[in-house]
Amino acid sequence: MMLTRRRLIAISAALAVLPAVARANPATARLWTGQALGARASIRLVHPDGEAVAARVMAEIDRLENILSLYRPASALSRLNREGHLSAPPFELLECLSLAGAVHHASGGLFDPTVQPLWALWAQAAADGTRPDAGALERVRRKTGWDRVEMDAAAITLRPGTALTLNGIGQGYVADRVAALLEAEGLTDILVDTGELRALGGRPEGGGWPVRLETGERLGLRQRALATSAALGTTFDQAGRDGHILDPKTGMPAPARWRAVSISAPSAAIADALATAACLMPDRDAILALAGRFDGARLENSL
Repeated sequence: MMLTRRRLIAISAALAVLPAVARANPATARLWTGQALGARASIRLVHPDGEAVAARVMAEIDRLENILSLYRPASALSRLNREGHLSAPPFELLECLSLAGAVHHASGGLFDPTVQPLWALWAQAAADGTRPDAGALERVRRKTGWDRVEMDAAAITLRPGTALTLNGIGQGYVADRVAALLEAEGLTDILVDTGELRALGGRPEGGGWPVRLETGERLGLRQRALATSAALGTTFDQAGRDGHILDPKTGMPAPARWRAVSISAPSAAIADALATAACLMPDRDAILALAGRFDGARLENSL
């Protein structure tokens, strides 16, 4: 599978407050690098207790991975997919799935975490150097659908053959949780980047965090989140033809109508899910209508 922007993750808090500040006060600058969410990650802090804060951030990410990650066989999500049932599910899994359900309903079913069996089918076909045939797609598609998921505080149950992925919302959800942790630490003017962006306040020296979108536009991000998705942002095949965002109604990859779609919202999880769903929308008006169903959400780039 091709490695792309969405798999190269930098997690930054109080990001480079000012290069001059870091140079003048090197004891306050901290850089941590390692792994998070199945990819490279880093935290840059200019803070007198930066090392301890970074450690708490990474512990939180590790805890969330043990709940939400498909890369960890013992995670709550992996166990749910494997066994079809999870008693006393973690609050974070329930919350993330509830947010996913809200976007599912608002998008007319285009955002659907139950596409995981289809995703696995495409990934296996690509590994074999082929594409799924129509019969295989239809057989697997019958195992998908949000109505095949039952959940409450006591348990989550999937119908046989159904499995979930949080790839279209999980990075944003983690960004929200990391931002909440840093805010509780008393930090302000923070940018958190987990592949999707979440800003608490703006730049310490004033103004929003400068962001250049993949379509070329620039904006200042302040006290909100930004997510970008692209039909061909990650592809199953080396030729880059079959993208990773699948239409749950057909089982086929989203058509590459636009180079990328960038949506901002107060929540990174919502922005993440909306940007993913937008790649399956037929036109700009449909994307604007979808964003309009969520308070504060808006399309940020031209299409």
